[in-house]
Amino acid sequence: MLASTPRTFIGSTTFTVTGMTCEHCRRAVTEGIAAVAGVEAVAVDLATGAVTVTAAHPIDRADIAAAVDEAGYALVP
Repeated sequence: MLASTPRTFIGSTTFTVTGMTCEHCRRAVTEGIAAVAGVEAVAVDLATGAVTVTAAHPIDRADIAAAVDEAGYALVP
């Protein structure tokens, strides 16, 4: 993560994920992030690599990065 980026977030935050090219990619990233405790919604835009995550409770960005990594993709810092 960037040094100036807060470690946790609440509400909607958009990340950039690299390596997604198809519907399978979208599902893998969506399911992985949705499994993180506190995540309420995940929206993936394949064309741009933008992934918007919505949470009502504080979410650690490292947990999102780990979920994306486990799904086989990379979160852009």
